[in-house]
Amino acid sequence: MAMLRKIARFYYEGFREMTIGRTLWAVILVKLAIMFLVLKIFFFPATLRGMDDSEKADFVSRELIER
Repeated sequence: MAMLRKIARFYYEGFREMTIGRTLWAVILVKLAIMFLVLKIFFFPATLRGMDDSEKADFVSRELIER
């Protein structure tokens, strides 16, 4: 258990003492959020929304057979 505390304290102190690293992490997180939002909106349309289970099953089987 003491080893886990040492590891946690190591990372806590490291992130607390960062100056430019915080800015870089913020940029990375913003870029990831934008990427996933864009991918979700443009590449994964909600075609199954509003269908019950049997309609979803029919739609998926139709799409698999046609492709």
